[in-house]
Amino acid sequence: MRRGRRIAVDVGDARIGVASCDPDGVLATPVETVPGRDVPAAHRRLAAIVEEYEPLEVVVGLPRSLSGGEGPAAAKVRAFASTLARTIAPVPVRLVDERMSTVTAAQSLRASGVGSRKGRSVVDQAAAVVILQNALETERSSGRPPGEDVEVVI
Repeated sequence: MRRGRRIAVDVGDARIGVASCDPDGVLATPVETVPGRDVPAAHRRLAAIVEEYEPLEVVVGLPRSLSGGEGPAAAKVRAFASTLARTIAPVPVRLVDERMSTVTAAQSLRASGVGSRKGRSVVDQAAAVVILQNALETERSSGRPPGEDVEVVI
């Protein structure tokens, strides 16, 4: 397991959830929800978060269907991740499978007593936590970085 903090990003149309982990990669915690409708502003805010946290890498959740296929949402996230990679270079960006992360996050919030109105404001952060925790567990068990590297295309 590589030592270093990571940042996870759950990209949505309206909001972008952000999570981070400790330098040992043990525990993922929520950071904030970034407004997602103004994409250039979202990239600027994410770049500021990356500058503040100085992560080893940023993992972006890639939405896939239950069968593993990719649709329009995955194409949007791939484009978002590509722009983010250019914006925060040389910090690497990786795409990781995020199937069911939002569902898992919403169920966990409901189980902990967070109401649906309050939950909407934190579900994206909670989904980013799920994405990051899964990525950390994948790396811990495989010994390799999770997901796929996003190449920086200039």
